[in-house]
Amino acid sequence: MLNEVECRCQIVKNFTPSWFASVMGTGILALVSLFYAKYLPILKNFGVVLYYFNIALFFFLLIPWILRWILFPKNALSDLEHPVISNFYPTLSVGMLVLSADFIVIGKNIYMGEIFWFIGAFLTIFFSLLTPFIAFRGEHVKIDHINPGWFIPPVGLIVIPIPGSLLINHVSSGFKDIVLLVNIFGWGAGFFLYITLLAICMYRFILHHPLPGTLAPTIWINLGPIGAGTTALINLIKHTSLVPEGSLAFFFGLLFWSFGIWWLAMAIIMTLYYIHTIKIPYAMSWWAFTFPVGAYVSATYVIGTTFGIKLITDIGFGIYWLLVFLWVVTLIRTVTNTYTGSIFR
Repeated sequence: MLNEVECRCQIVKNFTPSWFASVMGTGILALVSLFYAKYLPILKNFGVVLYYFNIALFFFLLIPWILRWILFPKNALSDLEHPVISNFYPTLSVGMLVLSADFIVIGKNIYMGEIFWFIGAFLTIFFSLLTPFIAFRGEHVKIDHINPGWFIPPVGLIVIPIPGSLLINHVSSGFKDIVLLVNIFGWGAGFFLYITLLAICMYRFILHHPLPGTLAPTIWINLGPIGAGTTALINLIKHTSLVPEGSLAFFFGLLFWSFGIWWLAMAIIMTLYYIHTIKIPYAMSWWAFTFPVGAYVSATYVIGTTFGIKLITDIGFGIYWLLVFLWVVTLIRTVTNTYTGSIFR
C-alpha cells in the first residue's frame, strides 16, 4: 500500500503543466472533424465522441494539476519560473477556450461555452502577462531556452476570439462591449507578440545549434498562431459590424493563412531532419504535433469556404488526415508511457 501511495504522489509531483496540450489537440480535432463531415459523414460521430472524451479528459487532468499546487507547491512554482516549462502553463487556459468552442459548436451549449470562455480568457490574459514578466525580470534565460513553445502565451490570446466572437450576440447588452473588447485585445496583443517572438526564434534557428530532441515537436507550434489567428480574424469580422465583409482585413486573413503553407512544409522537413540526425524521444511535447496542425486545418476550411475556393478546402481535408495520424500516434505513445509510469519519472 505504501508503494502505491508513493507512486501516486510521484505522479502528482511530476505532473507537468503541458498535459493540457492534449485537451487542446483533442478539442481542435473534434471541431475540424465536424467541419469535414460534409466530406465524410461518419466524421460527425467521430467529432461528437471526441467532444465528450475531451470534457472528461479535462476534468481528469485538472485533479493532479490542482493537487500539485496543494501538495508540491515548490515544484509547481519551479516550473512556473522555468524559461521553457513556464510557457506550457497557459495550455490549461487555452484548453478551456478550445472546450468553449467545442461546447458552442458541437454541444450547442452556449451556457457552458460562456463559463469556459470567461474563465479561460481571464487565465489566458493572466498567463500572457505573468510568463513574459518572469522572463523579463531575471538573467536566467539563455539562448538555449528559446524555442517555439514561447508562442503558447500569444497563441492563447489569439484563440480568445475564436469562441469569443461566437458569444458576442449571446451575452447581455451590458457585457457585449466587454466581450468585444476582450476579443479585439486578444487578437491584437497575441498577433504582435507572435511576430516579436517569431523573430527571436528565427534568430535561434539560424545562429544557434538545433533544438534538443524532446523540443523538436515544438517546431509545429508555429502553425498555431497562424491557424488560430486566421480563424479568429475571420470570425471577428463575420460576427461584428466593425469591419465590413470583403474588406482588406479578409484579404489579410488569406495572406496570413498562406504563410502557414510555408511553415507546414518547413515543419515536415525539419521533423524528418531531426528523426534522421537527432531522434525525437517521446515527451509531452509530442502534443505540439496536434493543436497547431488542427488550428491550421480549421483555418484552411474557413478560408476555403469564405472565399469559395474548393481547392483550399480540399487541401484542408488532406491535412486533416495528417492531424488524425499525429493525434493517434501521440495518444498511443502517451497512454503507453503513462501506463509504464516513465512519463512521471
